[in-house]
Amino acid sequence: MKQGVNMDKQELLIRTAFKLFYTRGIHAVGVNLVLAESGVAKKTLYHHFPSKDDLVEATVRYRDRCYRDWLISRLEHVPAGKDALLELFNALDDWFHDRVPDINHFHGCFFVNASAEFGDQKSAIHRACAEHKASVTALIRKHVNLLSLSKKKAEEITQLIVLLKEGAISLAYVQGNLNAAKEARKIVEGTLED
Repeated sequence: MKQGVNMDKQELLIRTAFKLFYTRGIHAVGVNLVLAESGVAKKTLYHHFPSKDDLVEATVRYRDRCYRDWLISRLEHVPAGKDALLELFNALDDWFHDRVPDINHFHGCFFVNASAEFGDQKSAIHRACAEHKASVTALIRKHVNLLSLSKKKAEEITQLIVLLKEGAISLAYVQGNLNAAKEARKIVEGTLED
């Protein structure tokens, strides 16, 4: 029973920290604010996370699970291949317009934000962000590979879609272009028709 209670507090700390880090920035949020918002004791926090970096890494991995679970579920609701690749951009459009409460209000890409704050590519936090990007690329590649393209063309299309996805997120957040996902979808649709 005690382990279940500890897991609940650990999860509460991660969720609270994520929400604060995502909306305010990681370096701008101190551990004391996480404690105040979560209502968890400092001793409990340090029992689960010996350092703030450990907590940050846990939030990156938490966001990775939530985001990928959401994205995979969206892509599974349509036929694999082309339809799933286009659905990727419908999903992004819903996220940009705050129609996806499961993954929080849109504040840009948490992985880009976190890796910018932890620029050392050898740090565990930066590596976790890179792993997330690689896993989403692999998901896209899986659907592109169903399109009966040559290996070279499939890789080109995969990279195009990844770049359009990343660009759409950046344009939506940095420039406020909330239609960026729809615009990217049109490019993908035209490319796949060719």
